Amino acid sequence: MKLKDKVALVTGSAQGIGKSVAVALARAGANIIISDVNLELANQTAQEVAALGVKAKAYKFNVADLAEVESAVAEMVKEFGKIDILVNNAGITKDNLLIRMKKEEWDAVIGVNLTGVFNCTKVVGTLMMKARYGKIVSIASIVGQMGNFGQANYAASKGGVIAFTKTVAKELASRNVTANAIAPGFIQTAMTDKLSDEVKQKMMAQIPLGKLGSPDDIANAVLFLAGPEADYITGQVLAVNGGMYM
Repeated sequence: MKLKDKVALVTGSAQGIGKSVAVALARAGANIIISDVNLELANQTAQEVAALGVKAKAYKFNVADLAEVESAVAEMVKEFGKIDILVNNAGITKDNLLIRMKKEEWDAVIGVNLTGVFNCTKVVGTLMMKARYGKIVSIASIVGQMGNFGQANYAASKGGVIAFTKTVAKELASRNVTANAIAPGFIQTAMTDKLSDEVKQKMMAQIPLGKLGSPDDIANAVLFLAGPEADYITGQVLAVNGGMYM
């Protein structure tokens, strides 16, 4: 169990990709901190993760609020003693055409997807620097690399995560802290399940591997970057997109 005795904080991990990441890290031996704005669902996930034989606890806080992040992380450290791995996964979408996009839609997406990554990385990264060890993995998106119709706010936030990751990697490297990003392509989730077969076929026609990815595909990539095999990898963007963007 390559992550035995490590402590991992996964934001937005009550369900979806975040939950798959939490489970993968737990199976590798890490103790897991589940965080989400939906505490009821987060508690259920924490119970499922704990059943894998590791310590797990759920916390509710808004990643876009620095004061909430600081308070929650302080509680986590009291409970777990440290945080070795941070997975910045929490994210939202509020799609609209640029000319129709409301400022509130822009601010909300940037607030969670980009400012949230800044807040969590700033607070947890400070702990990692003092400990002289840490693995930071932020979930970006293929949209942050190639753009997407109707997602100016989301594309900007995820492109920002990529640039932010490269800067953090440079600033924290001397303290043995790595920072990398993962850029998922189209992943099979509850959202994509609602799409029509016609839309799915058009989507898959753009993917050389001819299929959507799964949350486990992203979880496996996180597991690699958070583990000892990636000790000499930092400032990188790992594309998990079936070849859709190269």
